[in-house]
Amino acid sequence: MPELPEVETTRRALADTLTGQRIHTLVVRERRLRQPIPLSLPKRLTDAYITGLERRSKYLLLNTEAGTVLMHLGMSGSLRIADPAVKPGNHDHYDVVLANGDCLRYRDPRRFGLLLWAGAQPAHHPLLRHIGPEPFDTEFDGDYLYAASRGRRVAVKNLLMDGRIVAGVGNIYANEALYRSGIHPHRPAGRISAARYDILAREVKTVLQEAIEVGGTTLRDFFYGAGESGYFRIQLAVYDQEGRACRNCGTPIHRTVIGQRASYFCPRCQR
Repeated sequence: MPELPEVETTRRALADTLTGQRIHTLVVRERRLRQPIPLSLPKRLTDAYITGLERRSKYLLLNTEAGTVLMHLGMSGSLRIADPAVKPGNHDHYDVVLANGDCLRYRDPRRFGLLLWAGAQPAHHPLLRHIGPEPFDTEFDGDYLYAASRGRRVAVKNLLMDGRIVAGVGNIYANEALYRSGIHPHRPAGRISAARYDILAREVKTVLQEAIEVGGTTLRDFFYGAGESGYFRIQLAVYDQEGRACRNCGTPIHRTVIGQRASYFCPRCQR
């Protein structure tokens, strides 16, 4: 599933092209996504001007004069600028057709994405209102993580991936940040010191920023913008590296399952 860097990369690739454009129409070919596309949405968006494209956690927010549209890429979705005259493929489920002749085309073989109306106050939408601070917010730091973890027996990796604690830190980047911090993913969150949480918060920000700068992680189904894939996989130190030598000590990387997600770590470097 595309994680925060992939979504942010998509946002950056599309924001300048979309902002200031007028929506001619919304063409929906398949309503049956994770939640059905509202029947009223095309009428709401017709002739509306786009005022910006933002990201909240792993959601994209298409802001218009009429209100905000909430979008999610699901497990295999992608958004790109296309020519509406080009025949859509079997998995191209909707087009946001612009008055300038372009369209924003959504492709999703697994149909697990979202296109929903969030209105004038998107922060109050049920999918957004309980999300924690963004990793790049000043609020998110070691003191915040330390306070949030007190009394918690849950594995620190699960704490880091809890969207109510911090927005959008997915499996790949949680693995990488914990490795860089020298923290074992199974360690109970409440048994980690404030000093180690300072390091972890810093490494979360660093690994996400590095991934954004190089376009996200190369996933089988992930493409952005005009169809380019991400390249961060070449920098992954532990994720999907089971059996390979740790870059620091040479010990084989181990794989386990935490919270039903694959977790990778060095048994020597991470405590």
